[in-house]
Amino acid sequence: MGEALGRIVSVNVGLPRTVEWHGRQVTSAIWREPVDGPAEIVGERLVGDASADLRVHGGTDKALYAYSTEDYAWWAGEMPDTTFLRGLFGENLTTEGIDLGEAVIGERWQIGTAVLEVSQPRFPCAKLGMRMGDAAFMDHFDQARRSGAYLRVVEPGRLEAGDDVVRIGSPPDHGIRIADVVDSKHGAPAELLERILALDIATDAMLTLARRGLAKG
Repeated sequence: MGEALGRIVSVNVGLPRTVEWHGRQVTSAIWREPVDGPAEIVGERLVGDASADLRVHGGTDKALYAYSTEDYAWWAGEMPDTTFLRGLFGENLTTEGIDLGEAVIGERWQIGTAVLEVSQPRFPCAKLGMRMGDAAFMDHFDQARRSGAYLRVVEPGRLEAGDDVVRIGSPPDHGIRIADVVDSKHGAPAELLERILALDIATDAMLTLARRGLAKG
């Protein structure tokens, strides 16, 4: 048994498409839309989903991306003229009832028959601005510190909207949350940065940010 955290509101997938953005052709799979019924995770991705640039998206540490309805509600307050559809932030899993910033790096979730592990926050790239139709949005997203959470696939399986998100395991001792890693980009204390560097499941992106923070003093 585990601890029920919340539930999945929608499962969203998308395939790469090429669009014109600021006078050039850009290929991205950030356009994701909800699927009807169950969705299958095979290997490290959802069936029907892909990443356009595997150097910076997808792969083991960023296999799936979760964003919450609570964060959507916050953005709706900031941008009342924007229509916020599920999948707008490029997330695969839209969650409800979970403070993703409080998720501990390495904690594991059972969703349907799949087991996923919290790996790192999202650090936005220019394609998020493209999706929102505003090149400056990447900076707004960064400043808001509402990053959502990337997930590793521990056990592939089937999941769907309405499934509970159940925490079935937490790593002992370290207690480093998604929010702490986000803070490492914004002048976090050296003690936190050193703890991130000592974390054996820290991603390359997390280690790079921590080293930069320590180098700045």
